[in-house]
Amino acid sequence: MGKTLIERILARHSEKDEIKPEEIIDIKIDTRAARDFGGANVVKNLENNNLSIEDPQKTFFTFDTNPGGSDQKYAANQQYCRMFARRNNIKVFDINMGIGTHQAIDSGLVWPGSTFVSTDSHSNIMGSVGAFGQGLGDKDMAAVWAYGSIWYKVPESVKLNFHGKRPENVTAKDIVLNLLSRFGASTLLGTAVEFSGDAVEELTLDERITIASMGTEMGAITLLFAPNEQILKTLKERSAKGYETIRADEDAVYSKEYDMDISLFEPMISCPGHPHDVTTFDKLKRTKIDSAFIGSCTNGRMEDLRAAGAILQNRKLAPGVVLKIVPSTDAIWRQAMDEGLIKTFKEAGALVSNAGCAGCAAGQVGQNGPGEVTVSTGNRNFAGKQGKGEVYLASPGVVAASAVAGYITTPDNIPEKPMTFESRQVYKKTKETENKKSEKYDRPTVVEGKTWFINVDDIDTDMIFHNKYLHITDMEEMGQYALDNLEGWEDFAQKASPGDIIITGKNFGAGSSRQQAVDCFKSLGISCILAESFGAIYERNAINAAMPVLTYVPEVLEEIDYEPGDRVQIDFKEGRIKNLKNNKSAAIDPFYDVQMEIYQRGGLLMQ
Repeated sequence: MGKTLIERILARHSEKDEIKPEEIIDIKIDTRAARDFGGANVVKNLENNNLSIEDPQKTFFTFDTNPGGSDQKYAANQQYCRMFARRNNIKVFDINMGIGTHQAIDSGLVWPGSTFVSTDSHSNIMGSVGAFGQGLGDKDMAAVWAYGSIWYKVPESVKLNFHGKRPENVTAKDIVLNLLSRFGASTLLGTAVEFSGDAVEELTLDERITIASMGTEMGAITLLFAPNEQILKTLKERSAKGYETIRADEDAVYSKEYDMDISLFEPMISCPGHPHDVTTFDKLKRTKIDSAFIGSCTNGRMEDLRAAGAILQNRKLAPGVVLKIVPSTDAIWRQAMDEGLIKTFKEAGALVSNAGCAGCAAGQVGQNGPGEVTVSTGNRNFAGKQGKGEVYLASPGVVAASAVAGYITTPDNIPEKPMTFESRQVYKKTKETENKKSEKYDRPTVVEGKTWFINVDDIDTDMIFHNKYLHITDMEEMGQYALDNLEGWEDFAQKASPGDIIITGKNFGAGSSRQQAVDCFKSLGISCILAESFGAIYERNAINAAMPVLTYVPEVLEEIDYEPGDRVQIDFKEGRIKNLKNNKSAAIDPFYDVQMEIYQRGGLLMQ
C-alpha cells in the first residue's frame, strides 16, 4: 500500500519501512530550534536534568518574538540563551534576523522531505516546501535537543483536490480563510492535509507559506504542498542548495478526500475572536478601524509587501489610523528597501519596524489597546492575542486599502476621501489575582475530584494562559493566571482546589505551543483534564509534562447523569469515568502506553 506525503516523510525518518495512522513511532529530527521566550525554559530543562546537546550543528536559537529586547524579562531570557549557545557551540539567529521558521526555509535549514521542530506553533509552515514541521513545548524540545528524536503519533492524511481557476481577486490569505469558513477549527483536527490540483501547482512559495502557516488555526498537524520545479528553483536561488521533490505515492490511502472548486472562492475576512469566524466584506458595512498591521509569519513575505506597496503608492493613511509594517526577515526588509517599498510605506505614514513576529507574539509592534479596532494580516485573532482590542484578519491588500480608507474595505473599493473618527469612550477593566501554589501529590492511575464543566469549544492557549505572562519560567507562579483570559472563567484560579477535575469540549488547547498553558493547571494541582478533543500540540505538552489528559464522547456524560460540579472518579488505565453521586460509570479513552510510561516517570525528561 502506498504512502501519503506525511507517511513518506515520517517513515524515512524512522526505523520502519511501513507505518500507519495512529501508530506511535520514534522519528529523527533534522533541525531543532528554540525561540527567545521558549528557549530559556528549554535551557532550564536541559540543565536541571543534566542533559547535553546531541548535535549542535542541527540545533539553533531564533530570537524573533521580541527583536528589540524591549521587555527586560525577554532581554534576560535572550541573554541567558546566548550564553548557553556560546558554551555549546549553537548558532543563534539573533534579534536582527527575523522569524525563525522563515530563516530556516530561506537558508536551507529545511528542505523537501526533511523534519523540523521549534517552540513555534507555526512550525508546520514547513509544509509549504513539502517538509514536516511541528511546534513543541519546552520539555519536548529539550528532549529533542538531548536525544535528536521524538516519539510521534502518525496522523491520518486528508487530501484536498482543487479544481477550477482561481479568481484574480482571491489571494493566498483568501484561500485559507475560505478553507477555514468550510472546515472550521476542528474538522481537520490532528490530520495532515495534502493540497493537489492545477490551482495548487500555480501557487508561489510565498503563497504556500501563507496557507501553510494557518494550518494551526485549522487544527491540522500540517498543510502539505509537494514542491514542483518552480518551487525547487526558488529554494535553490535563496539557499544556494539543490533539492529533489517528494510526493505521495499514487496508490496512497487517505482517510478523507475533498473536492474544492476554487473558482467559487471569494475575498474574505476573519472576525474578532476566532480565525474561523469568517465572512464576506459586504457584511461589514464600512467598519471603522483604528489601526492596521502587515506582517507575521503568515503575510510578511516579499509578495505581501509588494501588494501593500502597490496600494500605498502616492496615498496617505486615513487621519488617526496607525499602520504598522513588519517584514518577516531582515533579507526581505533589505529587498523592500532596495525596491523602494520602505520609502513608499514611510511616505504613506506607516511605521516600519525591524524584522520579526511583531504583535502576534506580544513582543514587538502590533499590539492594540482596549476598544481599538485593528485589521491585520496575522494568523490569529483570539481575544487578547494581539492586545485588548478587536482584530480582523485579512490579506495585505485589504489591510493597506483599509488603512487608507479608514474602514475595512477591499483594494478595488478605496474611497476618494477617507472616513474620519468620531469621539468614543474607552473603558478599562481591572481585576486582582491572588497567588496560589500547587501541592505535590502521588501519581495514581485512578483519581477522584470535584469537576469544573467548561462547556466551551476551541478554548485556545491565550484563553488558558495569556501571552503577556510568557516571561514566567517558575511554575509556582503560573497557576494564578490559569483561564483568566476566558470570558466567565477569569476567577477560576481563585476557586479551584488541588485534585479538581476539568471537563470541557472540543479542541481544548488550540493555538500556541506554550508549555505554560499546561503547567498552570499543574501549578493549581488539577488532577485531570477531560475533553472531547485536544489541540495536537497541547496534548503532547500535557503528556510530556505528566499532566493527565483524556478524551471522551459527549454521550458519556448522559450515561452517568452528570451535572456540573459532581464529584467523579477517572481511571486512566482502564478508561472509565464514574459519577460518585450515583455510582454510574461509562467508558472513556484510556492513556496511550507511552502516555502511561511518561506519566509514571513524572514527565518526559525524568529518568
